[in-house]
Amino acid sequence: MPVRPGPIRSILILQTKYIGDLVLSSALAKNLQLEYPGVRIVFLCDGRFAGLLTANDIASEVVTFRRSHMRGSPLRRAQELVLTLFRLRRYRFDMAIDITDTRTSRFILGLVGARVRVGYQRRKRPLPWLDLQPANVKAKPFGYGERHFLYRYLSPLEALGIDLRQRVPAIEPPSSQATKALALLDKFHLRPNAFVAVHAGASFPGRRWLPERFAAAIDRISAETGLGVALVGGPDENEAVEKILATAKTPVVNLVGELPLETLPALFKQARLFIGNDSGPMHMAAAAGTPVVGLFGLQKPIHWGPVGAPSISVRPSMPCDCVAKDICQRPDGNKACCVWRLEVDTVVDATLELLARTRTALEAAV
Repeated sequence: MPVRPGPIRSILILQTKYIGDLVLSSALAKNLQLEYPGVRIVFLCDGRFAGLLTANDIASEVVTFRRSHMRGSPLRRAQELVLTLFRLRRYRFDMAIDITDTRTSRFILGLVGARVRVGYQRRKRPLPWLDLQPANVKAKPFGYGERHFLYRYLSPLEALGIDLRQRVPAIEPPSSQATKALALLDKFHLRPNAFVAVHAGASFPGRRWLPERFAAAIDRISAETGLGVALVGGPDENEAVEKILATAKTPVVNLVGELPLETLPALFKQARLFIGNDSGPMHMAAAAGTPVVGLFGLQKPIHWGPVGAPSISVRPSMPCDCVAKDICQRPDGNKACCVWRLEVDTVVDATLELLARTRTALEAAV
C-alpha cells in the first residue's frame, strides 16, 4: 500500500510492554526526534511507567492504559480498548509505529487514523486472516543484521529509510531529577561515584538471583573495594530486600521505595556501578551510562544484555538440570530459574573486573 506524502509532526509509538522495553525503545524515539525536529512523540504505555518517559524527555506526552483492565473480563477489556482508542484518535497522528506487535496493538494501529502506519513483517501462519497486519510500512523482525532486541525496536527506522544516528539508549536526566537523586544520597550519607546500586528484583521469581547470594556478594565487594552499597527497587520487592538486609554483614543502605521510578536514572548516574537481575532497572542503569553487571539465567545476553555503557553479563553454564521443577516454565526464558545456579564468585569476579576496567575513564572524568 503506498504511503501518502506529507509532513510528520506527531508520532505515536505503541510500546505496551515493560520498563526494559521502554528504555530500549527510547533510542527509536531519539532517532525520530533527530529526523523530524520539533516532532511530538507520544507513547502508548502502561500507566505505571508514564513518569519515566515524560520526566526524562523520552516522550513529549504519554497515553496510558490499565494493564489489569486489559487482562480482565471481556467487557472490561473492551471498555479499556475503546477508551484508549478514543484518546489516541484525538491526536490525529501523522505516523504510528507498533513495536509491541500483538493482536491488540495491531488492532489499535489499524484504527488510530495515522497516515503512515509502521509494523513488522508477518510470519507465515496457518490462518493468516486471524493475524492481520494493518501497517503500510513493514519492518524486518530485527533490523541492521543484529539479534539484540534493541534492534527489533530500531528496525522501523530502517524500513522508513531514516539514518540511524543514535545506536543505543542514552537517558540524560534533567536537573530536577538530578537534584532529587543527590538530595536522597545526602540524606543517607552516600557519596556520588562511591557506591554500588544493587537491584534484587525482577518480574518473575525465577529471574531473581537468590537473596543470600546477593548478601554474600555485597559483603565481599564492599570489603575489597570500600564502596558503599544501596539497594534499589519498588515497594513490591521488599521481601528479597529484607532477606538481604538480614543476611549481609556489611551496612547496606535501603533505598527501596524511597524514590519514584522517574528518578531512578538520575540515581544510577551517580552510582559507581550497578549489579542486578535481567530486568528494567538494569537497562535503565546502562542507558544512564553506569557500568553494569547483569545477572542472567535462561535468557541470552546476546538478545537482552545491557547496552549503552560498559558491562559484563554473567550466566551459568547451559544446558543444566532444572533446579526448580515446580516453578520453571521452560522454554520460556522469562519463567525459568536458571539464574539461581549463578555462583557468588562469578558475580564478584565480574564486578571487580568491571570496576578495574572503568577506573581509568572515571579518573579522567574527575
